[in-house]
Amino acid sequence: MKKYLFSNSILICIIMLSISSIGKSGALSPNIKEANVSYTSGGVTYNGFIAYDDNIKGKRPAVLVVPEWWGLNDYPRMRARKLAELGYVAMAADVFGNGRIAVNPTEAQEFTTPFYKDPALAKKLLDAALQKLKELPQTDPNNVAAIGYCFGGYMVLNYAKLGADLKAVVSFHGGMGGVPVDKRLFKAKVLVCQGGSDKFVSQNDVDKFKHQLDSIGAFCSVKVYANATHAFTNPDATATGKKFNMPIEYNAEADKASWDDMKMFFVKIFNK
Repeated sequence: MKKYLFSNSILICIIMLSISSIGKSGALSPNIKEANVSYTSGGVTYNGFIAYDDNIKGKRPAVLVVPEWWGLNDYPRMRARKLAELGYVAMAADVFGNGRIAVNPTEAQEFTTPFYKDPALAKKLLDAALQKLKELPQTDPNNVAAIGYCFGGYMVLNYAKLGADLKAVVSFHGGMGGVPVDKRLFKAKVLVCQGGSDKFVSQNDVDKFKHQLDSIGAFCSVKVYANATHAFTNPDATATGKKFNMPIEYNAEADKASWDDMKMFFVKIFNK
């Protein structure tokens, strides 16, 4: 009898461990796979990073991640992993080529200036990254969005204005400038997540951008988070701000709120 009870106890433990690995939806916990992928643009090789849940079978919506002006460091990779945990296939783009990363603001400005000066160059680069993402076997090419941070936010908003074949773009503390809005080109729905205390992007800049999109009948939702500065989503922002004397810092509350706003936005966009 004692042996029988002991065996039952083991069986119960096994069952409980199995249950703990099941999510609320009844699916297995995410099994995130990561890989480096290469693509070319203008004769330059770019090294992107992809992440997806291997427990999900078949094609699924995809999200292109465009990084801050530092380039493809650990932060955009982390965001790609988080998107994979949500059920998307995500690719963090290499924006400077050959995996280059800026180590200080001077270098970052040097690397990003060509894209501010030549929007066509930016579109060409993102077209190459987007094509690579759409070619992945996990990607549903008809359901693709892009998100960007700071410089990356500026990039994805301009990409949408230049006619990017995307269902949606989300900008986190991104710049509002760039090319004029053209109704004939604009396809994507837009979510702008902005800090209320951003020293680089004013509320007036955000309002002007929203007015431009409203004027052509494009969908644009703007979320402003109180007391959040530029780069508020990046946990390293506070240390980086102190190191380089920049008015940026992490805001955990605004980070969570903006990520939740993005999740709800994508649910509507992709009908998941």
